[in-house]
Amino acid sequence: MLAHEPVVPCLAPGLSGGGRSSSSGHGIADTRNRGSVRQLKEGELVLRRFEVNGFLNVGLSTVVTGTVVSFVTAAVLALLAKAEGKSALQPTNATSHWLHGDKAGAVRKADLAHTAVGFGTHHASAMFWAAPFEAWLARNPQRSPLLMLRDASAVAMIAAVVDYLVVPKRLTPGWETVLSKRSIAATYVALALGLAAGGLIAQAMRKTD
Repeated sequence: MLAHEPVVPCLAPGLSGGGRSSSSGHGIADTRNRGSVRQLKEGELVLRRFEVNGFLNVGLSTVVTGTVVSFVTAAVLALLAKAEGKSALQPTNATSHWLHGDKAGAVRKADLAHTAVGFGTHHASAMFWAAPFEAWLARNPQRSPLLMLRDASAVAMIAAVVDYLVVPKRLTPGWETVLSKRSIAATYVALALGLAAGGLIAQAMRKTD
């Protein structure tokens, strides 16, 4: 009798490496997942860089616009004081009244106690109003000079209301101890012009970046 040979099952070609095919499929999926995670992390990094750059741009624009506002309004205050027969430094000295009281406005000469403190306070105030103005501009399309002046005028009006109707008397600019109401109003017009001019300069700087 012939011995029966063992029957070896025949595997279909596609099934012979089933384990390896499954492992290969998982490997491709893992590679794709890692690629997706890497792309997501890269996207988050780009977004963070964009946010940081935006913050830095607003900060730089605030410095530029605030400096323009500070010097424009200080110059206008000096001219208005001279026109009213006062010392050119009296409005700046008067701004130190938060520290020295109303008598600060009577100081006609330059000194550290009144002039330095007064101008430092004035400059800080200019930066304070330039910051929300530049933050607003950064979130909106570029402005024409006319639209820039419109927005600057709105901020100047808000500043006037806050300075003379909201904050305590000790925290007002102090100009009222030296200048007439008409001159004070003219100073807020200068504030609007300074904001608009600074905004246009900052906008031009952003275009060149």
